[in-house]
Amino acid sequence: MGREKKIHLPLRINHNSKIPLHAQVEELLRDLVTSPKYQNGEYLPTEIELANRLGVSRNTVRQATNKLEYEGLLIRKKGLGTKVAPTQVMSTSLSNWHSFTKEMKSRGIDVVNLSIECTTIKADAKLAAFFNIQEGTPLTRLSKIKGVGKSPIVFFDSYFHPRIELTPKDDLGKPLYELLEEKYSIVVDRSSENISSREAGDIAKKLDVPKQAPILFRERFVYDPGGRPIEYGLGYYRSDRFVYSIEIKNS
Repeated sequence: MGREKKIHLPLRINHNSKIPLHAQVEELLRDLVTSPKYQNGEYLPTEIELANRLGVSRNTVRQATNKLEYEGLLIRKKGLGTKVAPTQVMSTSLSNWHSFTKEMKSRGIDVVNLSIECTTIKADAKLAAFFNIQEGTPLTRLSKIKGVGKSPIVFFDSYFHPRIELTPKDDLGKPLYELLEEKYSIVVDRSSENISSREAGDIAKKLDVPKQAPILFRERFVYDPGGRPIEYGLGYYRSDRFVYSIEIKNS
């Protein structure tokens, strides 16, 4: 993570806890990146310094920092260190979060599955890092085009941890998180998301828009209550048919 420097922070984890060390380090880092000190651009402690301070291996620290980097929370600058990424990441609590179909239905919009495809792929470097598995490990990929009537409005591309093996025999038309809970007793706890805009490009045909058309791109990292990764999801929304709204309350 760059050169070492002294810090004076209460960096501690519980070595007697049943929570894995890498998960504790991850949560500690999540707390660090929200502090004004690091939000203002100061570099985080180095991997070596964190490992020594916490009494864990450097690989344990790297596993945690890799996850936050892939979520877009951290950026590494070669020769300088690791710092908080510019604010573009939105974290959402899933306690009141529903599947896209349920969310639209609550607004009186009937969304249908225009296309569903379930395949097996091999994990690339990014998926392997997020799921903490070997590159090349077989994973389930679930792709859906959803729309109103015959008009597509969103394309979802989801990749799942190897312990989740969906097949075409499953009821893939069912809301995804209902299916995961019924088949695997997996309950979704939280997600971290990156939201940006881009040209439709290769997705244009799926959404029935020109290649140069602007679309909303949503990258989602989904976890269970133990902080274990469940799903890496990509969503491509037609910007002329979909508005992403955020309600913020002053606590």
